[in-house]
Amino acid sequence: MEEKSSSIYPKEKDKMYALLVKQMEGLMEAENHWLAAFSNASAVLKGALEEVNWVGFYVMNQGSLLLGPFQGNIACVRIAVGSGVCGGAVQKDEILMIDNVHDFEGHIPCDCASNAEIVLPIHLNGEVIAVLDIDSPQFKRFDLKDKNGLESLVKMLENKINFNGITG
Repeated sequence: MEEKSSSIYPKEKDKMYALLVKQMEGLMEAENHWLAAFSNASAVLKGALEEVNWVGFYVMNQGSLLLGPFQGNIACVRIAVGSGVCGGAVQKDEILMIDNVHDFEGHIPCDCASNAEIVLPIHLNGEVIAVLDIDSPQFKRFDLKDKNGLESLVKMLENKINFNGITG
């Protein structure tokens, strides 16, 4: 059965993510400051991805994650490293793709409508300085194509963003 989509992006995930990377590269030509890039990236992803209720960034600040630009409902403002999916991704320095957040030990329920989550660390000089966090009300929402596509977007951001002003 073919997915229904009202999105302007292709239904094939590989093509959609390739287009998203190109769109973000274009948006960053005029301004590559991390705040503008994260703001646009959260809006681009929220508009392109189906079955997501939150897309945003947390940035490292004074040893914990501080809420950054996002699209969606209210969110946790500060998350300790090692806490929840976001803090776990920072502590392990790896992408966490969770099919059911309610089964994740230490999950922080910022939005009770969220059932699945993917978190991708963002690096500067080998250290995690931020994470991209995406939540979905649909269990098992994220697959390897999402992981790979989002990882390519994060790699592009790592290479193109001016991170001046992120304090760590």
